[in-house]
Amino acid sequence: MKKIILLMLFSAICTKNFAQADTSLLYLRFPILPALNLVNVTDSSKFNNASLKKHTATLIMIFSPDCEHCQHETKMLKEHIDLFKKIQIVMSSPLEYKFLKRFYNDYRIADYPNIIIGSDPGYFLGTFYHVRSFPSLFLYDKKGNFVKAFDGSVPIEQIAEAL
Repeated sequence: MKKIILLMLFSAICTKNFAQADTSLLYLRFPILPALNLVNVTDSSKFNNASLKKHTATLIMIFSPDCEHCQHETKMLKEHIDLFKKIQIVMSSPLEYKFLKRFYNDYRIADYPNIIIGSDPGYFLGTFYHVRSFPSLFLYDKKGNFVKAFDGSVPIEQIAEAL
């Protein structure tokens, strides 16, 4: 009887020690809008969750200003901005401020008040979302709940349909 109890105890300990860690994606394990800590390109102010409009859907786009796919996606967003008038778009990049400011000016982002470009120097969002390619887009509803992720260039209509 002692041998059976010892064997069961040993099995339980081994099972616990050799169990795999939870490697699921963070944004799926925590399906709410993550903490934002960006530097706003317009005026170098801090941009965080308190800066977001309340009760408004949010599209987070992680991008690089020198990425052709990101440039194309930005052009498409601008051309179809009517589909996204009730959405706040947060564009985040780990690149230096000067590159983001040039992108901001070249693409005339100031003309689109619902688009914010911010620098994420610690690359928190890229790590949180486990970004493998640019652009990567993540859509949240007006309650801040995760809706859908898009990897790479995506037709604008497909993003609008997910709303």
